[in-house]
Amino acid sequence: MSEATVLSESAAGRWAHLPPAVREEIDTFETTLRRFQQGQVPEKVFLEFRLRHGTYGQRQAGVQMQRIKIPLGMLTTEQMERLADLSEDYADGVSHITTRQDIQFHFLDINDTPNLFRRLAEVGITTREACGNTVRNVTACPNSGVCSDETFDVTPYARAMAYFLLRHPDTQNFGRKFKIAFSGCAQHPCGLARMHDIGAVAKVRQANGVGQRGFEVYLGGGLGAIPHQAKPFSEFVPAEEMLPMAQAVSRVFARLGEKKNRAKARMKFLVAKLGMEEFRALVEEERDKLLPDPRWTEYLVEAERFADKPLKPPSSLDLTGPGLAGTSPGFQKWVRSNARQQAQPGYSMVTVFLPLGDITGWQLRGLARLCRKYIRDTVRTTVDQNLLLRWVSNADLPPLYEGLASLGLARSGAGALADVSACPGTDSCKLGITSSRGLAALLLDKFENGMNDLAGRQDVRIKISGCFNACGQHHIADIGFFGSTRRVGQHVAPIFQVLIGGTTQDNAASFGLSFGKVSAKDVPRVVRKLTEFYTKEKIGSESFAAFAKRVGKARVKEELAEFERLPDYSENPDYYRDNRQSWDYFMSTGVGECAGEVVEQVEFMLEDADRMSFAATLHLEAGRLEEAASVAFQSMKVAADGLLSARGLLLSDRYETVAEFRKNFAETGEFLPMCAEYFFRAAEEGSQNLDAEKVHQRLEEATLFIEEAHGMYSRMSGNLA
Repeated sequence: MSEATVLSESAAGRWAHLPPAVREEIDTFETTLRRFQQGQVPEKVFLEFRLRHGTYGQRQAGVQMQRIKIPLGMLTTEQMERLADLSEDYADGVSHITTRQDIQFHFLDINDTPNLFRRLAEVGITTREACGNTVRNVTACPNSGVCSDETFDVTPYARAMAYFLLRHPDTQNFGRKFKIAFSGCAQHPCGLARMHDIGAVAKVRQANGVGQRGFEVYLGGGLGAIPHQAKPFSEFVPAEEMLPMAQAVSRVFARLGEKKNRAKARMKFLVAKLGMEEFRALVEEERDKLLPDPRWTEYLVEAERFADKPLKPPSSLDLTGPGLAGTSPGFQKWVRSNARQQAQPGYSMVTVFLPLGDITGWQLRGLARLCRKYIRDTVRTTVDQNLLLRWVSNADLPPLYEGLASLGLARSGAGALADVSACPGTDSCKLGITSSRGLAALLLDKFENGMNDLAGRQDVRIKISGCFNACGQHHIADIGFFGSTRRVGQHVAPIFQVLIGGTTQDNAASFGLSFGKVSAKDVPRVVRKLTEFYTKEKIGSESFAAFAKRVGKARVKEELAEFERLPDYSENPDYYRDNRQSWDYFMSTGVGECAGEVVEQVEFMLEDADRMSFAATLHLEAGRLEEAASVAFQSMKVAADGLLSARGLLLSDRYETVAEFRKNFAETGEFLPMCAEYFFRAAEEGSQNLDAEKVHQRLEEATLFIEEAHGMYSRMSGNLA
């Protein structure tokens, strides 16, 4: 499609009036793409170049995923309509909302990306730095400005941060991605500030009787394979110091952060290595070197300009039982779960629940029309992969519901158990191990057919990732799942690790721990078992996370015992097919009879490693830190021995596990380097004088090492003759 075809006269006019730097940037991308296709640009260079423009390779050959940056999740109706058009013109007709408030298109032809970028730029949207080793989308609580519990509206501060750091020279030399989040209060889960590289929580400090706005700042958080809780950096950073503080942090990270080993390149590892005291000193030193920049404070003068304004005057609607008389049962169910009163009397915020985070072009276009009719111009995407409409006059709730229903967007249950978050998984992601979206779809179906009694529960949330990298944020769910595999005989089954006890409350203040592995097919029954166990055993209004911590891992393990065994393929081949798939997940090529005993030995040793890993968590739970660290290391050692046994190396002369494993698996590149490093580091550190956080991290690393060992054995299965 040529540029002339794409751009109408009015659109071309807009393009001409865009800042020259934006037009030049997109033209440069197009030129570089053509040069790469002609063999004039190295593949490695082009890879990072296109990632910095949000273009990401998919699992399927020849197509791309395009991530589109939506700072704070704020979208205008014009932008919604443009996204609807572009999803139909260039992608599969669907806009996918991510857990970082972005929009993603899938199945794009990379040759269409330059014109896609131009059409996005015309309505004020960029894809720049949506992927790659950059400052990713700055997220913020979608309720900011209308929440009755917030300290103040963080919108202008988060927006200023997003655009100040975009293309900033000090953010172009990171070794890994960098994530920032703002929250309007300390207690609610909307901002998730404590799981980010920079997390900012609104705070007001009194000085001489005058309130000064600022932020409590946390640094060095992140999920991924090994989650790190962000550490307190400052109890109060004045609002006017937020941008220079972030710039100084960026410069320290760019200068001292790891560049070669991607598994250790996030800022959380640098903070852990240096300690917060030293890191803080480096940031303060860097701050003193910065030359004044008017952008640090000029946005404060017009901060109120970014506040949403209502379209209609406030109105009343009694949402109690008598007040809903005469409305439909569907509306009554929807308004109880999806509508919430704003801080401003007479108005509500309404969540549009999007299963799997997907909305079609037709739906998005129709939603834009409803927004113009009822709320003026803007909506916000949420980290739960939904859309939030604000400033709905209460009397308009019934007709808004009818309008949403006509678009297929009036599903109730927002924020409930059925509101499952999931990453793309094997549907499109190269790193996916299992179908996280397939599992989410299965759960949604079960919540409508057979598990209806659980669907509306507001006290338990589920998050799913297709691998250990945590794009689905499984660490902070009440019940989290991440994909893995398990080999039984000659077949490999898709399974999910179960994590329990994480929380999004208090800005993601704690992470869950692994409680075992279950088949992808058994997850709905596991969810029912756990929720019923919680209902029966909880004390008063005890949260799920507090309940899980109180009853302990051993007790939960007992409840899940019936799901531990995978049936043989001959008993039930469906267990060896992923959700929404009719074919075998993996069919091994078989092994010769001479390898029979070896296969049995390695399987036994891997299961023993699983058992020891679980035992380590019991030690941690009981406060026996040294025992926990030691057993976690031993579990990795047993798994390593198992793999070595599969190659007949276990009984070699002068055998030493770490050295043999390094030689035969790590140095050959067969074993995931990140996971191998966990084993080597544990061997070097020993098990004494480790604090609780460090031991918790070792247990997480042991779990991932053993999972990779299972995966390694599956990959070896065709070569064990």
